[in-house]
Amino acid sequence: MTDTADFLFELGTEELPPKALITLRDALAEEVRAGLEQADLAHGGIIAYAAPRRLAVRVADLATGTEPKPVERRGPAVKAAFDNEGNPTKALAGFAASVGVEPDQLTTLKTDKGEWLVHRHTEPGKPATDLLPGIVERALDRLPTPKRMRWGASRAEFIRPVHWVLAIHGDDVVDMTLFGHAAGNCSFGHRFHHPDALTIKHPADYVATLRESGHVLADFAERRERIEAQVTEAASRVGGTARIDPDLLDEVTALVEWPVAVAGQFEERFLEVPHEALIYTMQDDQKYFPVLDDKGALMPWFVTVANIDSRDMDAVRHGNERVIRPRFSDAMFFWEGDLKTPLESHLESLKQLVFQKRLGSVFDKVLRIERLADFIAERIHADPQAARRAARLSKCDLQTQMVGEFAGLQGTIGYYLARHEGMPEDVAVALDDHYRPRRAGDELPRNAVAQAVALADRLDTLMGIFAIGQAPTGAKDPFALRRAALGVLRILVEQELDLDLVELLTEAAEGLADKVPEATDHVMGVFEFITERQHRYSLDRGIRSDVFQAVSMTGTRRPLDFEQRMRAVNAFIELPEAEALAAANKRIANILKKTEETLPESIDEARLVESAEQRLWESVSAVGPRIEGLLAEGDYTEALTALAALREPVDEFFDTVMVMAEDDALRRNRLALLARINALFLAIADVSQLQS
Repeated sequence: MTDTADFLFELGTEELPPKALITLRDALAEEVRAGLEQADLAHGGIIAYAAPRRLAVRVADLATGTEPKPVERRGPAVKAAFDNEGNPTKALAGFAASVGVEPDQLTTLKTDKGEWLVHRHTEPGKPATDLLPGIVERALDRLPTPKRMRWGASRAEFIRPVHWVLAIHGDDVVDMTLFGHAAGNCSFGHRFHHPDALTIKHPADYVATLRESGHVLADFAERRERIEAQVTEAASRVGGTARIDPDLLDEVTALVEWPVAVAGQFEERFLEVPHEALIYTMQDDQKYFPVLDDKGALMPWFVTVANIDSRDMDAVRHGNERVIRPRFSDAMFFWEGDLKTPLESHLESLKQLVFQKRLGSVFDKVLRIERLADFIAERIHADPQAARRAARLSKCDLQTQMVGEFAGLQGTIGYYLARHEGMPEDVAVALDDHYRPRRAGDELPRNAVAQAVALADRLDTLMGIFAIGQAPTGAKDPFALRRAALGVLRILVEQELDLDLVELLTEAAEGLADKVPEATDHVMGVFEFITERQHRYSLDRGIRSDVFQAVSMTGTRRPLDFEQRMRAVNAFIELPEAEALAAANKRIANILKKTEETLPESIDEARLVESAEQRLWESVSAVGPRIEGLLAEGDYTEALTALAALREPVDEFFDTVMVMAEDDALRRNRLALLARINALFLAIADVSQLQS
């Protein structure tokens, strides 16, 4: 059996892009794994490490070489290998020469298709030290690094300049040269705390040596955990709680090798600025963690994470406080300027802001949103006047100084300015919430007025962009129509607004008539686009594709109704009768599809001559009125559960009754009975689409 030893590879670089660090780490591990498997090098677990100035991977129990393996190469058929006199043909001679043996050294392989000459030999194993350089080089070449750079006089390219290479298998250095650097057994510690070389005697010593001697936490998860604990503790010491955004935590973890959290303070007067702007500045610009009080309000504190354990941490704190002060001063200047200007006064300037060339200005879009929001408000029992008011003001904050400086706060600034002007709370909230959900998993609009404006905004965009022929293609979606469609679905489904989507899209298309007269021709195209998003939306929540297909056959145009039907079918497939009834419905559908006869509208009980068809009709007659009542109440789950009672009489009917009887009247009556059963199910979903 081949010996094993741990393998360690580390690439030392200039600071790597922080937002790409996790991706680079995971890709390196996966590419090394793929390379080892392709080379048939046996190994144990693989752990990848990533810090700002290094990428590394450790492979446990890596074999010192590949195992010898038998190789069989088939040559010509026996009948083509020799001539009439028994001498080797050119085909045989050529094959033997290609494998380096004489013709008489080949063996014969017998198969059911004839006999063949073959060459069998054992391919010796290859040392891991010969294979690892190529595996590592290919892994680095395949890292997802869209922009590579050169440095110095070297022709080598990587995402950042490379300063050292470490590669050891057990106690031995692996002979490889990458980016002009020969591999050794030395790493380097923290740029300031330990800039000198550190000898790594064994791969298992890597993390501990860097931590204890080099002031480097090489393990991303360990570093992240320490940062989170330090930030939490620092915020607690000043009487607050750190607001730790997971993405920011990842980014900060990718920026530091030896984290030291420091709490800093700013003047309370800055708290007069909308807190979202201050948080935006702290998180996005400075990579600071805001501190909140026990009520969730912003405190005049922040926590930063230094990449050095300074002897004078007060100097570090004061430096960060000095950096944030002018940014907050700018925010306060912009905010105070915006407070002097009524929000609605920006409406006229929206005429100069182009939404889309053919669809007009943002002002034109606002007028369309206003009209459509009024239409929707009446159907969801929202205040139409408030919806129109919110729609009219919905984009005004785009022209404020605050949004000009903090583009991500559009809507939020409108909310604060509306409250400052004393507008009704539902209108103010709608100015912010009509952008919800902004991203996957985001919160939804908080009131009915906001729902109306949010739907109107998205439906106008969807309808308009489709109408001008710019629907998404492939991965390209410049107007974020997929996100807009998902937003429409989440509002309608999760907030239980039972609206006809085709009706809403038709209204949106009519609002575009002056810009795109043919907009109504695209209503069904947009409807199908949103329905496809509902398919993805349902799959993401664990609803089977065949369940979606079963409901789609009903032709329902209301996303909430679609959702309720899918829930009912999901419950139905858990019933013991479900599989048999789905199979029976498939059989019924196939029979009805093939018949070209005009079926009677009602069942003639006198022609139910078989006991099985009589019992089936009795069951259908009993359950029918109940189903109709449940459907009227929208209780699809209970309706399908009630239909499960038809399983036994349906099975008995198919076992004992000849549907396609020679007697025309009997046959048509039996087909009408099956059509009645089919109609009961189709009122909820086409269960014949369900897979067993």
